[in-house]
Amino acid sequence: MSEVIRLKKGFDINLVGKAEKKLVDTIHPDTVALVPDDFIGMGRPKVLVQEGDLVKAGTPIFLDKSMEEVMFTAPISGEVVEVKRGEKRKLLEIKILADKQVDYLEFERYTISQLSSLTKEDIMPELLRSGVWVNMIQRPYAIIANPNDKPKAIYISTFDTSPLAPDYDFIFRGQEQFFQAGIDILKKIAPQNCPIHLGINAKAEVSKIFGSVKNVVVDKFEGKHPAGNVGVQIHHTIPINKGEIVWTLNPYGVIQIGKLFLNGEYDASKVIAIAGSEVSQPQYYKTYTGANIEKYVKDIVKNDHVRYISGNVLTGHKITKNGNLGFYDQQLTIIPEGDKPRFFLSDGWLAPTSRLSFHKALGLMSFLSPNKQHVMDTSQNGEERAFVVTGSYEEVLPMDILPMHLIKSILANDYDGMESLGIYEVAEEDFALCEFIDVSKQDLQAIIRKGITMIRES
Repeated sequence: MSEVIRLKKGFDINLVGKAEKKLVDTIHPDTVALVPDDFIGMGRPKVLVQEGDLVKAGTPIFLDKSMEEVMFTAPISGEVVEVKRGEKRKLLEIKILADKQVDYLEFERYTISQLSSLTKEDIMPELLRSGVWVNMIQRPYAIIANPNDKPKAIYISTFDTSPLAPDYDFIFRGQEQFFQAGIDILKKIAPQNCPIHLGINAKAEVSKIFGSVKNVVVDKFEGKHPAGNVGVQIHHTIPINKGEIVWTLNPYGVIQIGKLFLNGEYDASKVIAIAGSEVSQPQYYKTYTGANIEKYVKDIVKNDHVRYISGNVLTGHKITKNGNLGFYDQQLTIIPEGDKPRFFLSDGWLAPTSRLSFHKALGLMSFLSPNKQHVMDTSQNGEERAFVVTGSYEEVLPMDILPMHLIKSILANDYDGMESLGIYEVAEEDFALCEFIDVSKQDLQAIIRKGITMIRES
């Protein structure tokens, strides 16, 4: 039995509105959209379709000119109704009017027994042209992996500790066969002696889907958020040095690979959690990657003055009520907008409330009732100001790096400092909690991405 890695640093954000384990599978999206901005680090996309074209699920829609073998494909069958561009003809999104019945582009289908005889040369063309390869994210840089690289390991985190995160055991229920098939395929394409690591939540019951997986190295973690972040798990098991590469996936991507080879289909259906304090019935919904959310949120939102977030409140992005679900997101969060003025004595920073805060001076009551669920809005409770060195970042980031020094080295364009302080091991999501507790209101995630881009392009 593997040793449990206990993380002492971190902070759980307990919010009202966690999704109940009920599934709605009767809603079909009117449109889906593929958005290049969802794929961080992507170069200039080349569009492969025109408005009016009919596509099937798995039809190539665009590609990245810097890595042309990797295809970005239609999540669902239908008609391309819009190729939307912005300034300087930047591709903003490709929108597809969805068919009521999904029609799949055909890929090679195999049986379980046939998977063992496949070679990397058999597998890679299918992964690249089908669209499932874009689930493969490399560290460092947290960008789509280059299929020509040779990783030292592949890592999969099987749990999410972010606020209102979906229950992976629930959303992937019944997918055991596909998950194992995906693992077997990954083992085929990995270099010799390249292990596949599975990050497991040590505090949860043994999962049916993840507990019996073969051909993997199991790493057990216990701790507060961000214990579920793949970057944190890599740091404590197979830390990345300069020149090394680790490929990462979430379980959804592994299951997509399994379905591709067993069913011969690029299946972009997914189960998401619609959660948050402004949702009257927080629960799970079956949908598709890039789905328009309008039909899903109709009649379940308590009022109109809310923020729709594709993803979680720490790392997700704002969308409109007729916007589209992000490519990598497994949840939609709806919370109050925080744009109303606050008087500091009644509902501001001196108000005698039990609002959630990491800092005891601002949230003493939340420390006295740590399991209390809170209603939080989007207000930052202040504006950007000069850096205040509090030592708080180090208390919530369970990695052996100096986060404040790393941030300052990025702002100073200090390349040597960034390398020595751990830029190769981090991504934006690892600094999301630091940003949440930051009294200086700095956009730390954007700063981290700036540093990653500088190092990558140097």
